[in-house]
Amino acid sequence: MLDYKLLNALAAVVEQGGFERAAQVLGLSQSAVSQRIKLLEARLGQPLLLRSSPPQPTEVGRRLLNHVQQVRLLERNLHGQVPGLDSQAMPERLRIALNADSLATWWAAAVQPFCATHELLLELVVEDQAVGLKRMRAGDVAACVCASEVAVTGARCEPLGAMRYLALASPAFMARYFPDGFSAKDLPQVPAIVFGADDRLQHRYLEALGLAEGFVHHLCPSSEGFVQLALAGLGWGLMPALQVQGQLARGELVELLPGQHVDVPLYWHHWRQGGELLDSLTLHLRRVARSKLIALG
Repeated sequence: MLDYKLLNALAAVVEQGGFERAAQVLGLSQSAVSQRIKLLEARLGQPLLLRSSPPQPTEVGRRLLNHVQQVRLLERNLHGQVPGLDSQAMPERLRIALNADSLATWWAAAVQPFCATHELLLELVVEDQAVGLKRMRAGDVAACVCASEVAVTGARCEPLGAMRYLALASPAFMARYFPDGFSAKDLPQVPAIVFGADDRLQHRYLEALGLAEGFVHHLCPSSEGFVQLALAGLGWGLMPALQVQGQLARGELVELLPGQHVDVPLYWHHWRQGGELLDSLTLHLRRVARSKLIALG
């Protein structure tokens, strides 16, 4: 049987970023919090926290934290239904894996009304849309937005829509590298911009043009920085149409090949046993995504 006083101490240390703040939240001494975690580690026979700054959970520690979060969500369902339960429970903080481009475009406006109404807090883990599902498999997050439609054990998968990506560059970049007009065969030899090692959008674009995979590129792990590099003329890259509407309208960015784009499907994965709150968030996202994303065929 799990001791939830010990689990809550573990959760408080991670959520508050340290033992001192966790002690203040729990109304305990810092020594008492430390002893609770040591006792939990002793019972399980393995470390649950890396004593870094801030403390980070081990793999097993993260699984326990997810369990605590699930219990909190399920307990929320009972408040107002069972007399005598504490109605002053701490607001839930959902840990969600999300691709950076969604965070930079449609996500905030989509979830703001829901978070305000339900007093929901979010902990967002930014991952490429191609790999966010790994977080679900590891039990690291309660939900994720990713490009895979294959649900993991214990979770459901809901289609949201697709994000359209356009291959863009600045007029100055095009004039420098393609003074005689755009030539697709020369594209692998001019600088591109890639978000990170898991970003395959530029690769897909080149493959669609029948070009070899190898190409020169910058690495920029920031959606906003990605656009800024392109505006400065450092390279070309695939950018969400939602993010660059203004730059396109002003002529600050231009398409390499008008009409040649990449659509990336997005799916919402979430725990089956996440309680009414997570179910309600799912329904909300399915509804609002229709106005933000392209319908999946």
